[in-house]
Amino acid sequence: MNTKKYAAEAIGTFWLTFAGCGSAVIAAAFPQVGIGLVGVALAFGLSVVTMAYAIGHISGCHLNPAVTVGLAAGGRFPAGQIAPYVIAQVIGAIAASALLYIIASGAAGFDVAKGFASNGYEAHSPGQYSLVACFIMEVVMTMMFLFIIMGATHGKAPAGFAPLAIGLALVMIHLVSIPVTNTSVNPARSTGPALFVGGWALGQLWLFWVAPLIGGVLGGVIYHWLSAEPDGVAGR
Repeated sequence: MNTKKYAAEAIGTFWLTFAGCGSAVIAAAFPQVGIGLVGVALAFGLSVVTMAYAIGHISGCHLNPAVTVGLAAGGRFPAGQIAPYVIAQVIGAIAASALLYIIASGAAGFDVAKGFASNGYEAHSPGQYSLVACFIMEVVMTMMFLFIIMGATHGKAPAGFAPLAIGLALVMIHLVSIPVTNTSVNPARSTGPALFVGGWALGQLWLFWVAPLIGGVLGGVIYHWLSAEPDGVAGR
């Protein structure tokens, strides 16, 4: 058992959840200096960039059950390591959400019922999007995220630039999908805040596990097929 890898995943997912969701809860609409949708998207992307450089060489910096499952589906990660990675990621996200709750509740007028950066559909979608629209968005966005991760970390990709490509991809994903689902593409990130909101957030959490996992598998399988060397080519 490589506990350092699991610890790295927990710490990395803590940072992604705390920085990303924290930007939404604390800074997005702060009077006069609110960072808005673009700022939140950048926060999520930058959290991945920074952690990819910090722990990529230790655990691979998945920070996301859908990434772990997608990489396994694409032949880049051992299936036997999925469960401990996912457990570590969820623990990190819950710890981040707990700390964020303590900090956010220190402000007058804080109300966790307003969402606490939770993901939702229909009445709880920022733009009131339907369940079907939200499901499709999460599948497609996670699929493309895995496709980019697989490509950026391929042996023939430019060395050293994978964290930037992956982080920028997450920024783009948030810019498009925050109005639809508040952007998950990450079951761990969704689970942490939902536990503190309870009620509707827990009731809708299933979508933010099922859709990203489907998208992750699709992205991993498609890129694996696309990048496979034809018979005889590798030896030329």
